[in-house]
Amino acid sequence: MLGTRPDWLKKRITINDQQTRVHELLAGLHLNTVCQSAVCPNIAECFAKGTATFMILGNICTRNCRFCAVDSGEPLPVDEDEPRRLAIASRELKLKHVVITSVTRDDLSDGGAGHFARTIDELHKELPEATIEVLTPDFKGDEDALILVIKSKPDIFNHNVETIPRLYPEVRPMADYQRSLNVLKKSKEIDPDVHTKSGIMLGLGEKRSEVSEVLLDLMGTGCSILTVGQYLSPSPSHLKIHEYIHPEVFSEIEQEARELGFTYVASGPFVRSSFNAAEAFKFMQM
Repeated sequence: MLGTRPDWLKKRITINDQQTRVHELLAGLHLNTVCQSAVCPNIAECFAKGTATFMILGNICTRNCRFCAVDSGEPLPVDEDEPRRLAIASRELKLKHVVITSVTRDDLSDGGAGHFARTIDELHKELPEATIEVLTPDFKGDEDALILVIKSKPDIFNHNVETIPRLYPEVRPMADYQRSLNVLKKSKEIDPDVHTKSGIMLGLGEKRSEVSEVLLDLMGTGCSILTVGQYLSPSPSHLKIHEYIHPEVFSEIEQEARELGFTYVASGPFVRSSFNAAEAFKFMQM
């Protein structure tokens, strides 16, 4: 039986006026964030800095990944005005790096790719100096959907593999490991200048050697940015944590990834795909 959460997985939460401002702005513009919907442990820290990761296409997912706190079921119609409001929120927050993700929308013919593209276009118009990062679903492997997103010129294209292939049936029953690798590979082929990024969670029962195999697979796609974090179960009804991974192991994985050739690696218990995402892009520009 897994014991008490170790000290390295405890965070002190502070509340300030900036957090209240971010909450009120998002609520006023009827925008969703993955910070709130996915119960991210870093939400207080990010909101306190005046940043957030926007989640477009509603807050109901058509898939049922067992690690994720986002509700699954029948989604609402696409909000066509959402890209405009998201751009306004980004301007009000004075964001220099905007991160956009979404629920998976298998009900849409393009998987929501067109909505991603419209959102990026609105941001280019409203905040021409800002850099843009998208974290997309796999679009069922549809290359035309990928082209829609990539041709709208995000600076970073992110798609997470999340875990090792052996655990996919349990962790991501409606996803496919090889398809996710192909999404990353194809996005780089569509535009070699786009920085590609992916992330995995630890603590789900993976072996250390299996993590190394995933790193090799990701390098094979041309992926240059990697995030590695600890899985934290959002509720008793979600997948249980198999193991608390010691920070030293995260450091070892970071070193291994750098030696393999990843340009930027963030590896630690509280690392998430979009946490301090702007730092990764700044590093890529050096």
